[in-house]
Amino acid sequence: MINTIIFDIGNVLADFTWREHLEKQGYSGVLFERIANASILSDAWNEYDRAVLSDEEIIQRFVDNDPEIEDEIRRCFASKKGMVTRNDYAIPWIKDLKQRGYKVLYLSNFAKSAEIECAEALDFMPYMDGGILSHRDKVIKPMPEIYQLLIDRYELNPEECVFIDDTEKNLTGASGFGIHTILFKTYEQAKEELEKILH
Repeated sequence: MINTIIFDIGNVLADFTWREHLEKQGYSGVLFERIANASILSDAWNEYDRAVLSDEEIIQRFVDNDPEIEDEIRRCFASKKGMVTRNDYAIPWIKDLKQRGYKVLYLSNFAKSAEIECAEALDFMPYMDGGILSHRDKVIKPMPEIYQLLIDRYELNPEECVFIDDTEKNLTGASGFGIHTILFKTYEQAKEELEKILH
């Protein structure tokens, strides 16, 4: 019997909108593509998303990918506001699950800087029962340690948990511990799949 629902944050409970962030800062055309290629399409992006390195270390990696646009890259990262937007369904979904008696946790590589800068978009977090953020515990998905830490910290039986994430490799890591998984594509699809598991 399922008693715990575990959510990824980025792109599940909140939207991660780096390209929209660039557009809001007035970038377009060739420069837009150069900034995007220097950041989100680089290997360093995974480190940024996981927030394991400092902001300065991450930014320097982006700059190393395209030194000629260092000023533009640094300006993009001066403010993270607008990079994360709220999903209006998050709070009602969490509240409904809690009212039905389920424990609701998060397990996310959500970036430290985005967590600070985008607090308004993360207003669902106080409704949750806790969880693991990679930058706080220095463990990242899909490392086995992050799933084990969640299980140990909240005394979970993996077979009684469902994990919802938008990345297949993260779900593969969770299923290795016996956790039920749902690949998030849309809210409606994920909610429908979850209800099938709960019933």
